[in-house]
Amino acid sequence: MMMDDTPKTAPNGAAADAQPHLDLMPLALPGPMTEMERFIFECFGYLIIPDVLSAAECDEALEAAKRLHGNKPAEKFRQVGKGFETEPAIERLMDHPAVLPKVRALYGDRFVLQAAWCTVMPANSTHTSWHQDGSGAFDFKQLGYPVPLLQLRASFNLTDQSEEGMGNMAMIPGSHRSPAPLPKEVRREAYACPIQHIIRAQRGSVLLFHNGVWHCPMPSQLDYDRYNMHFIYSPPWLRRSDREVTDPAFLARTTPRRRALVGDYERPDAPFGGGFPEIPFDD
Repeated sequence: MMMDDTPKTAPNGAAADAQPHLDLMPLALPGPMTEMERFIFECFGYLIIPDVLSAAECDEALEAAKRLHGNKPAEKFRQVGKGFETEPAIERLMDHPAVLPKVRALYGDRFVLQAAWCTVMPANSTHTSWHQDGSGAFDFKQLGYPVPLLQLRASFNLTDQSEEGMGNMAMIPGSHRSPAPLPKEVRREAYACPIQHIIRAQRGSVLLFHNGVWHCPMPSQLDYDRYNMHFIYSPPWLRRSDREVTDPAFLARTTPRRRALVGDYERPDAPFGGGFPEIPFDD
């Protein structure tokens, strides 16, 4: 929670009451998930982890993201998958020590990297589409209430989104627990819901969120493209969405933990039967 002591103005133009304004922010520290962070995640459906990447690490990952997208200005909102196979700066993020322990706290010791999407939003553009993550073929809410955690997304800000108008992600807090969907008639509107939260986070921050949270990118008024790198973690039996198989050259050269995370098993029944390979965590 962050307290902002800046004087506020009431709708009639008069100064608001002298009470300090509370800007509710589900902030978390890098590394293992605390009991309070778990409570906040269950309430909000997401956490914001500031200062995960240094400026130099952001620069390196951003250059890699631009290469994935062809090193040319974006013409439309676009995502490219499995960039970790060819870009070491992207690969290093998939098991980042600031994020992976929180994924483990929510899933336990058995999960996989179901997808890795590098997204670009063009300068001075709008891509409004409120949605929940999941499957267009079989809506996750059909599996039970509340919507189960099947895709946990870690979104790295590779460009600054600390002010509005920067292509920020907007979330509806707690909507992963709502049995009622967001009305269809507002899903193409940037300002769709009175309680939506526009995430203002600096480059290098990570937004970690539940697939059931309604979310949408806000318009960008930037004169340059906005980049994010998304890593999606799932139970090991969920079909991967950015690749059929992982590049054998990547599997041969990467670390044992990353090899386990991508979920290329010797037997197709490994995620369902016995013999599931353990992920070699540090502890």
